[in-house]
Amino acid sequence: MRRFFALFAFFIVPFLFAFQKMNKPVRVIFFGDSITEAGVEPGGYISQMREMVAAEGKNDVYELIGSGIGGNKIYDLYLRFERDVLPQKPDIVVIYVGVNDVWHKRTHGTGTDPDKFRNFYEALIGKLQTQGIRLVLCTPACIGEKSDCTNPQDGELNQYAQMIRDLAAQYKCGLCDLRTAFLNHEAENNSANKDKGILTTDGVHLNDAGNKMVATMLLGKIRSN
Repeated sequence: MRRFFALFAFFIVPFLFAFQKMNKPVRVIFFGDSITEAGVEPGGYISQMREMVAAEGKNDVYELIGSGIGGNKIYDLYLRFERDVLPQKPDIVVIYVGVNDVWHKRTHGTGTDPDKFRNFYEALIGKLQTQGIRLVLCTPACIGEKSDCTNPQDGELNQYAQMIRDLAAQYKCGLCDLRTAFLNHEAENNSANKDKGILTTDGVHLNDAGNKMVATMLLGKIRSN
């Protein structure tokens, strides 16, 4: 009888463990700055993603967690990932950062130089991938919405967005190219060349339309990652 129970445990327990793991929801952490911090508020892009998933009856498939702090730059994410990400044991981490690294050069006299931005970003990717975490990298969407490419920091923002594209390709991460999507949308929908109000409230932070665009794009990337 003891042998029977031993054999039962040997074969059945691993099966039950695998079954439990298979039915565990995919845990996704959105790691970023104030845009992500606002993403969990009503109408925010994370809240909209939760509503999209719920409407499909798939609440048990995805667990969507926001981890955004206003003002964060790439080195802030690097300094807090061990505290704010790893203990939650995510399956996927969405890194959505870069606006403040560029924007604060103009508004605060700070920001992040390009070489430091790439080095910190690359180090963060390495640390997370070492834990077996799948990654989706987001390019920063905009700092000003003028459709004629005359926003003061367009050039730098394009440079940092390209660095993120290159890192995604190099390290085989998912890529959500918000920069390209926003530029295309502005070209088609901002004939008055407004600096805000199309996809953002202030040229940076998302309005309802911007949150919907980001939610739709990111949900697609998560499903395919």
